[in-house]
Amino acid sequence: MPWVVRDAVRDINRTVGRRWQAIDPLLPDPASLPTGCGAPLVLSGDHGRPAGLGVCVHQRIPADSLNQTWGAADRFTLVPRLAGQDVAAPTDLLLSQWRDHLAAAGAVRGLDTSATVVWPSLDITGIRALLRHGLQPLTVVAARVRPHDTNGPRPRSAPRGAHGVTIRLAGPADEEQVVDLELRLIRYDMHFGGPVWRAATPGLVREEIRVSLARPQTWTWLAERAGRAVGLLVGQPPHEAGWIAGMTCLSPAAYLQTMFVDQQERGTGIGAALVRCLHDRLDADGVAVTLLHHSQVNPLSAPFWYRMGYRPLWTSWEARPASALR
Repeated sequence: MPWVVRDAVRDINRTVGRRWQAIDPLLPDPASLPTGCGAPLVLSGDHGRPAGLGVCVHQRIPADSLNQTWGAADRFTLVPRLAGQDVAAPTDLLLSQWRDHLAAAGAVRGLDTSATVVWPSLDITGIRALLRHGLQPLTVVAARVRPHDTNGPRPRSAPRGAHGVTIRLAGPADEEQVVDLELRLIRYDMHFGGPVWRAATPGLVREEIRVSLARPQTWTWLAERAGRAVGLLVGQPPHEAGWIAGMTCLSPAAYLQTMFVDQQERGTGIGAALVRCLHDRLDADGVAVTLLHHSQVNPLSAPFWYRMGYRPLWTSWEARPASALR
């Protein structure tokens, strides 16, 4: 990257960082721009200095990776850096450049492709430009900050469940029940345009669960009624959640990976009881923030998670296939 662009990235990141903190104090400082699949996209500013930058990152997810279940096999992600307070017009210009960049890349002609921009949820200035270019809000990264009244270690409470339901930590003997609930969650979430069922999905899910349940300290909880598993929650403590920790300025950060309740049991308090088990453990350990993904268009997700203390931090705007970007 030429030194002029490197200097521009530094200056723009400073400006963007101040703007982000004014919009949402949970946002991190802008990270260094990643290596893209082509030259950086540059918006011209005064005196020849860039007023905005963007990098297109291309990921081709291998078929033997469970990550391919969570979206398209070929993913193009725009990482924008836009200076100034009103970024509506620069967003529109940058997206137009990105559209032209993708049009020149033959890979976007496939159906198993996506074009994504991860945008701060509370930054409303550029939303009309995102919509105008055919992007739709698909997934939210939500955050829950540890309550201030839990300073210092405290005893972990006994699991609090719904009436007639037992909540307990899962172990290796629970593999079949955990796999069943996890696969049912994937099938349910497919209604909302996120996951893609692959031939390898069941086997890869089982492999991940088997490894997780074999660990000395499990972060998987089951809810049971009359011996039948009716709910599942899987968490990732900070030492496993480093892949997403950079999306917030608070540390340490944990991740709530999976939460699913049998359709006939929804509304009975099982989901809230499962989440409290995780929260009690993380709060007692002094974890500053917990992150999770939920579908923007699932009618149950946002109301439930916001009742549990979460609020939107980042929104993934996506066009699938990538050629749908306008």
